[in-house]
Amino acid sequence: MTDCTQNAALPLRDQHPAPSALTEQLIAGLSEDPKRVSSLYLYDERGSRLFERICTLPEYYLTRTEIAILDAHGDDIAARIGPDALLVEFGSGASLKTRLLLDRLVRPCAYVPVDIARAALLEAARSITRDYPGLEVLPVCADFMRPFDLPEPRRPAQRSVVFFPGSTIGNFDEPDAIALLERMRQVAGTGGGLVIGTDLVKDVSLLKQAYDDAAGVTAEFNRNVLLRLNREFGAGFVPEAFRHEAVWSDAHSRIEMHLVSLRKQSVEIDGTRIAFLPGERLVTEHCHKYTLAGFAALAAVAGWRVDRAWTDPRGWFGVQYLEPASV
Repeated sequence: MTDCTQNAALPLRDQHPAPSALTEQLIAGLSEDPKRVSSLYLYDERGSRLFERICTLPEYYLTRTEIAILDAHGDDIAARIGPDALLVEFGSGASLKTRLLLDRLVRPCAYVPVDIARAALLEAARSITRDYPGLEVLPVCADFMRPFDLPEPRRPAQRSVVFFPGSTIGNFDEPDAIALLERMRQVAGTGGGLVIGTDLVKDVSLLKQAYDDAAGVTAEFNRNVLLRLNREFGAGFVPEAFRHEAVWSDAHSRIEMHLVSLRKQSVEIDGTRIAFLPGERLVTEHCHKYTLAGFAALAAVAGWRVDRAWTDPRGWFGVQYLEPASV
C-alpha cells in the first residue's frame, strides 16, 4: 500500500491489487467450469463509457428508476444519515448518484470514493471537489472486495455511512455478498449505516431486455472485457469469435451475462493455455434480483437490519437504509 498526493486538495490512497494477484485470480476463474472472469474487468475506461451509454437506453430501467427514488426520498435518507457524517462509497464510478445525497446532507465531514479504476476515480473525485468546495474528498483506489485502509478526515465524523447504489450487490453470489456486507458493517462501525440499492424481481422479459438491448450496446460492453484481457494480460482473445447472451437463472434469481464461443479456439495467459470449445460459455457477470424480504434476510446474516426501504411505484427497484443489528 502506498499513499501519494496528486495535489494538496486531492490525496489519493492507492491500494490497487498487485498485478501478480490479478493474474492468479484471472487464471483460476478461467480454469473453472463454467469459465468465469470477475465483473470488475468490465469497467476499464472504455467499459465505463459503454456502461454510461447503457444507463441511458430505454431497456435499462435500473439507473433512472434508482435516481428517481433517491430524488423523491433524498430528504428522508439524509435525515437518517444525520449531520457531520463521513460518506464512504464502494465502487463509486462517476459519483453521479452521490450528488443526490451530498446536496441534502447537513455538513458532511468528508466523502471517500472507493474504486479500482484509478483514472475514473480521480476524474470523479476532482469533479466532486470542484462542485463541493467545502467538502473534503479522500479517494481510495482499491478492490473493495479486499481489505483496504480508510483515510482519516480532518474533521471528526459523527458517524460513518456506506453508500452502495446501482444494485451492485447483485453482482456477487451469496457468500461473497455476505462477506462484502460484513466488510461494510466494519467500515460503518457501531453507530453507522448503509444506503444500498437493490434491483427487485420482476417479469423475466423486462430483465432480459435490460441486459441485451436492441442497439447492441450491452453486447459491445460485454465483449470489451476480452479487449481488456488482451491489453493487460496479452491473452489473444478474438472478440468477434464470441456472442453475447443474457440468461435468466430462475434457480438463483439472477441474470447471467455470458460470452459464447463461436468456434474452437484458445488463449494464453502467463504461460497457461485456456481452450474453448464451440458453444462453451464464459461468464462475465451475475446480476441477482431480490425481494425486499429476501434481501433483508441476506443482510441480517451479515449483521444488518433494514431501518427503511423505498421503492418506485411499480416496485421494480428498492433503496434501503440499514443499521447494524445491535443498534
